[in-house]
Amino acid sequence: MATESIRLQKWLAEAGLCSRREGDKWIAAGRVMVNGSVVTQLGSKVTFKDQVLVDGRLVLPPREPLVILMLNKPPGVVCTRRDPENRRNVFDLLGNAHARLISVGRLDYNSEGLILFTNNGDVAHQLMHPSNQVPRTYRVRAHGRIDPPMLARLQAGVVLDDGPTGPLQLALDHVPGANSWVTITLTEGRNRLVRRIFESVEMEVSRLIRTHYGQCSLGELPRGEWRALQATEITRLLAPLKGASALLPLQHEPLPVVQAPIQRAKAVKPVKPERPAGRSQRLPDRITRTPSTKKFGMHHGRPKKT
Repeated sequence: MATESIRLQKWLAEAGLCSRREGDKWIAAGRVMVNGSVVTQLGSKVTFKDQVLVDGRLVLPPREPLVILMLNKPPGVVCTRRDPENRRNVFDLLGNAHARLISVGRLDYNSEGLILFTNNGDVAHQLMHPSNQVPRTYRVRAHGRIDPPMLARLQAGVVLDDGPTGPLQLALDHVPGANSWVTITLTEGRNRLVRRIFESVEMEVSRLIRTHYGQCSLGELPRGEWRALQATEITRLLAPLKGASALLPLQHEPLPVVQAPIQRAKAVKPVKPERPAGRSQRLPDRITRTPSTKKFGMHHGRPKKT
């Protein structure tokens, strides 16, 4: 990638400064310098070793476009890239085209729902780091009936082997028969945390679905399918994070647009070709048609037969 050359207007566009068409105008106006020299020729190419300036300001090399995918993970799929038991993994669902992506957090083998992938290690780190407290929301079906005292006990937080959880955002959805459906939101990603919370009150989780990760919602995405997040979704997801401006796709502030003077060429009168020598009579500028002879009852100069 370091030696790959790209067109200068594409460099400016991928750096988030302008569109390619606007970049053409900047280049033609002499606003762009490469390695200390003004470049005005459209189609000029640069590499990642070149120094590019616009209006005297350094333009950082464009980075690889940020990609974030969302997958609705089905149960019975592992989140590791390589499994000793050769079980199907989430990267098999994404296909070879996305082999370089990084998973953002994990879900257990039997858990299902939303899992994110990105091609940017800093983005993955920030989304998983405990200091950012990115909320994750789950719908849980637990075996057993949760009554108001049990719900209050869970909301107050529980003590686990690796420390207390603190107060929990937990709401009871409904209690169909012997099971209870609960919505729980966490801001930490300890291993098997949801299942261990219910195990602490002697309840077994029979189904666990992650529905939200931060501002990203699973929506109507079918199980086992994936899609790429749109730019507005990426912005909403990353905006609450620390240092979000460095993570968003457009990392540069727009440059002020300066109207360059337009040099207009003077109008030049066309030069009439010289007439051949020896011709004394001047040819008319145009040939005019004589009145039609039909008007006078003539046909090709002869009287018209009646």
